[in-house]
Amino acid sequence: MMSKVSKRMQSAQSAGNLKAAHGLQDAIELLQKMPAAKFDETVEIYARLAVNPKQSDQMVRGTVSLPNGSGKKVTVAVFTENAQAALDAGAEYAGMDDLIAKVSEGWMDFDVALATPSAMKEVRKIARVLGPRGLMPNPKSGTVTDDIATGIQEVKAGRVEYKMDKTANLAVVVGKRSFSAQQLLENATTALDCIAKARPESFKGGAFIKSITISSTMSPGVKIDTKTLSLN
Repeated sequence: MMSKVSKRMQSAQSAGNLKAAHGLQDAIELLQKMPAAKFDETVEIYARLAVNPKQSDQMVRGTVSLPNGSGKKVTVAVFTENAQAALDAGAEYAGMDDLIAKVSEGWMDFDVALATPSAMKEVRKIARVLGPRGLMPNPKSGTVTDDIATGIQEVKAGRVEYKMDKTANLAVVVGKRSFSAQQLLENATTALDCIAKARPESFKGGAFIKSITISSTMSPGVKIDTKTLSLN
């Protein structure tokens, strides 16, 4: 196993200069020159922010609708009193007390959870289950809404969430290795613009985004030259 990983890494490193920072398009093209895994790898952007993660007013989180989708089939569960309407709108699972009971017992076979505002009082009872897995519905991420049909449509069309961690780093999905360079470029540009606009008002420092890297599931990261982007 180690030899296979080593060979893949050696091939990846021979694809181009991984020590240097590249323009976004060049970074994507370099990534695509690297050997691919036997599955369709997910491509993500990683950004290190200059904010103070200990300050609650400098938390960075949100959602972005990728123009070319995320490439992932998204399974949606909806907490709502009108389960049939949610199912008709495309949700795989929907319900209220029955769905809450199922989740509380450890069932988590979904990628995104949506909820109506009126359902949140009950949904909060399983926050300790959903929260650690990043599945707790939240108004800021657009997953608490009265317009469930639109919420389902947006999530399935390619709306992805990003959230800064305790070390001021965040990751956001921008597509799959099977995407064209142009599709990844458009998705990555949209995602980075969205993150830049999420700059907290309380942040008074210089550059908001300190560094950016792009990588796929099995590849090393490719550094992106932030000076080539209009983000800060």
